Amino acid sequence: MEFLAWLLIIACFIIAFIGLIYPIIPSVLFLLLGFILYGLFFSFTELSLGFWLIEILFVILLFLADTIANLISVKKFGGTKAGLWGSTIGLLIGPFVIPFLGILIGPFLGAVIGEFIFARSNIYQAFRAGIGSLVGFLTSVATKCVLQLVMIVIFIVAIV
Repeated sequence: MEFLAWLLIIACFIIAFIGLIYPIIPSVLFLLLGFILYGLFFSFTELSLGFWLIEILFVILLFLADTIANLISVKKFGGTKAGLWGSTIGLLIGPFVIPFLGILIGPFLGAVIGEFIFARSNIYQAFRAGIGSLVGFLTSVATKCVLQLVMIVIFIVAIV
């Protein structure tokens, strides 16, 4: 039974990291599910109130990292709200249209289309916004990966 418990906990953590690439998967919720499964299968005593407060702060940081990285990058590269919305829509649709590569192409094309059609930007400016969207997405993935690793390290320290 202990083996099955750890298998489920580790599976939750792996799914959380897959969610970095496929944003339709709520990464942070799978991390929290892994922590809760540990408590249910073993004990919540190691997972103190301090542990939960720290983890909740990291959850907030994860959500902020995603939003802020994309916003800053699109804006820095001269994009508008249309590019930001296009990027977000492309991020959600891209992986379904073109598996794996869609996660990179979707936000880029979404920002370009949003800027070109809705913001009436020239093609050069639209492509700059698309590159900004791609940079923002990659920055967000790297930041969230580090934050999730820190969350898991805090979990391991708490239970050892």
